[in-house]
Amino acid sequence: MIRARAVARRFGDKRALEPVDFELPRGGFLVVTGPNGSGKTTLLRLCAGLLIPTSGELEVRAERGQLGYLAHEPLVYRELTAIENLDLYGRLYRVPERRERVGMLLERFGLWEARGERTGSYSRGMLQRLALCRALLHDPELLILDEPANALDAAGEELLERELEELRRERTLLVASHSPQRLERFATGKLALT
Repeated sequence: MIRARAVARRFGDKRALEPVDFELPRGGFLVVTGPNGSGKTTLLRLCAGLLIPTSGELEVRAERGQLGYLAHEPLVYRELTAIENLDLYGRLYRVPERRERVGMLLERFGLWEARGERTGSYSRGMLQRLALCRALLHDPELLILDEPANALDAAGEELLERELEELRRERTLLVASHSPQRLERFATGKLALT
């Protein structure tokens, strides 16, 4: 589903990603690791189509609407409630039976009780859960997740691991993590950046 050959990215004189090669087949689960500044986020942004490589070849065989992306920022509107945020994204992606899907995700991610609160009042962990709901809302075939456990408490991490266990059976995943040992049992491959 993703094939990279000597893919690199520069921002002016600064190299943000050294040349990298990898292949992620459909149904695979690739964990990307490396220290801060090694290019994990840059690589994921390239694969999500948010950046263009400055060199190398990158092929992502997924339609734009079939890609779910979780960034460092939750990418939700803080003045809207959880339901309003997900309803908006559901309309953008033309999600069938949108209200049912939104309700199911909020329930699954432990946000149902807070569904009517403005997300500006949410804790960082709640925002991360909502961002995961947003990324999964349109049932994408390719999920690109940048540090999905970021800001989650122990219960949130367990919930995330249950979701990944289920998703890996039917989706393709590219996941960057500082804690790859938690993801090793799901992974079909690992890419270590330096």
